[in-house]
Amino acid sequence: MHMVIYALVEESTYDDALATGKSVFDRLVGADPHAGAVFDYYVTFDEEDTSVAGKARWGELPTAAPVDSDDGQDLLERGWEATKEEFERNLERVKEAIEELSAEEIMRDENLARHAFHKVGAYDGPTIFLYTEHGTGIRHRGQLDRLLEESEELWIVPADVHF
Repeated sequence: MHMVIYALVEESTYDDALATGKSVFDRLVGADPHAGAVFDYYVTFDEEDTSVAGKARWGELPTAAPVDSDDGQDLLERGWEATKEEFERNLERVKEAIEELSAEEIMRDENLARHAFHKVGAYDGPTIFLYTEHGTGIRHRGQLDRLLEESEELWIVPADVHF
């Protein structure tokens, strides 16, 4: 499956932002020897030679944008809303499992209950759409707001990832 994720990086130029964003995505696909793979591969929106990912799948998106620009705000909102919606969807599944299933049924992963528990607690992967420049998933609004407040030149870099 494919999804668009976003790296929030503090850089002073477009080229530096794109390079740092790509290093974040490298970590998330395990290209960095000190990081475990969370996704299979990624394609950034400056790549033209693919017919199944990036622009070919999602259309035109900015390759990198300052967060305080209109494009940057749009990408940031997309990433945050997707994270929030995925969390809320999985949290609802957890609540239903607790109400409707026994401990033994949950332990057996009846109706994928344990899978939903895992997704609610995830720090990265398909339920997290925003990442810091260190490859850390942004899991709650306070974390995002703190990053936005503390950064002087914040850029957002999207990538199509496969998982």
